[in-house]
Amino acid sequence: MEGLSFFFGVMANVLSVLVFLSPIDTFRRITRQRSTEEFESLPYVCTLLSAALWTYYGIIRPGTYLVATVNGFGTLVEIVYVTLFLIYAPPKMKAKTVVFVGIVDVGFLAIAVLVSQLALQGDLRIDSIGTICAAVSIIMYSSPLAAMKTVITTKSVEYMPFSLSFFIFSSTGIWALYGLLVQDYYVLVPNGTGFVLGTAQLVLYAIYRNCKPSTTSVDSDRLEEGWQHEPLLSPSDDKLEG
Repeated sequence: MEGLSFFFGVMANVLSVLVFLSPIDTFRRITRQRSTEEFESLPYVCTLLSAALWTYYGIIRPGTYLVATVNGFGTLVEIVYVTLFLIYAPPKMKAKTVVFVGIVDVGFLAIAVLVSQLALQGDLRIDSIGTICAAVSIIMYSSPLAAMKTVITTKSVEYMPFSLSFFIFSSTGIWALYGLLVQDYYVLVPNGTGFVLGTAQLVLYAIYRNCKPSTTSVDSDRLEEGWQHEPLLSPSDDKLEG
């Protein structure tokens, strides 16, 4: 059983890396144009929080180094994304991003780590951080619901990237199996939720893939940007985990 869980954990790591790297084309565009244009920073700020929390969870819970390693990588990648955003964003968006980072990635993360280290011990510390990680991941995995609504409304998958949907579906599915095998329900529940939503995305794709594209004006790059989360754990997925 240990060998099987390790196998699924390694597979989940590989898929999570692909999800973390999926925005590379977006940031190549930002770097080339030397502008963030109309892109939003919040998806990357939130993914950074998720990856950092899952890294911490993987460190404090014995035997979950596979969660810590991939999310540690994801944390570094998201730091690069956020840094590039701060470099190329216009003044108003830059100020907004600084506030987001300060509240979410510095304030919330610092409070969670400090409280767990100073006020909690043993299983209570692990359970508290695991609960926070799971909640953040579920919220992030729910982010494609708006895109799914757009697909149903326009009867077109023109703005729903198949590759990203497939990687999220695959990553969360493997992480859910890993969580089940190692009996880690903080990994299982959010990734199981992500797997269900990922399955729904692929079903919608199969239903509407041959429909005539809508003439509705939507920036597909911005829509894809809003799907980053997750994590990805590890685990985050988180994004998971993760």
